[in-house]
Amino acid sequence: MTRSSTPRASRTLAARFGQSSVAARIEGEMRVTAAELADSVAEARLKVAAVRYKVEDEFRNHADKLRSRVSRAADGAKAKLSDDARFLKSWIDDPLRTGSVTPSSPFLARRMASFVDPAQEGPVIEIGPGTGPVTEALIERGIDESRLILVEYSPEFCKLLRERFPRATVVEGDAYALSTTLKDHLHEKAAAIVSSLPLFTRPPAVRSALVKDAFTLVVEGAPFIQFTYSVISPVPRKGSGLKAFVSDWVLRNIPPARVWVYRQYV
Repeated sequence: MTRSSTPRASRTLAARFGQSSVAARIEGEMRVTAAELADSVAEARLKVAAVRYKVEDEFRNHADKLRSRVSRAADGAKAKLSDDARFLKSWIDDPLRTGSVTPSSPFLARRMASFVDPAQEGPVIEIGPGTGPVTEALIERGIDESRLILVEYSPEFCKLLRERFPRATVVEGDAYALSTTLKDHLHEKAAAIVSSLPLFTRPPAVRSALVKDAFTLVVEGAPFIQFTYSVISPVPRKGSGLKAFVSDWVLRNIPPARVWVYRQYV
């Protein structure tokens, strides 16, 4: 009697247990179960791949957004550092004209801009804008950039302002001779004058003359807005014919400052 040449492991159940219907049914069910298991494994792999792709895609998007935020923050920090360096250099070169070693903070700038009415027609004159923090606040307030007339003494700051605010009118000149400086640039009465000049570096008579001249350039009731680090009015009040309002202290500024708003009695 010779042994079968078919390997033991490859024999079917029907061959091992006989060609009974029970053996054939069990073998068929096992084949179906194996096929279903293979399909389930393949489906599970597809789901894992889909989840992995989704996670990786979300991670990439998050990483891109994070890189963008970091880049914007770095650019902002670089610009702020650059502005601080410009101010410091300008103060070292001429402390009486610059009056501060740092630009106004955004909080002080917004406080100053809050006293300008965007609905009032006419240009808005800013004197001593420096690197433009108050200018930015005025635009945020709703003053169209094309309405702004920026009077700045420093050629370096004027160049910077023209780059940052191309639609504004940047006038290089002396704000203490405002009418003369603006004679070729101001063609209608202004809605407001916003000043960041270091008035306390000038004698009281010069400060009074500046404000008196300024009020000849604005519409009736328009404000002259000035900030100061001092506890007293930067514009001499006695005999000025001006009514004044002073804000609370803006503590988030170095050093803390207040905003004075002057108007002529009507």
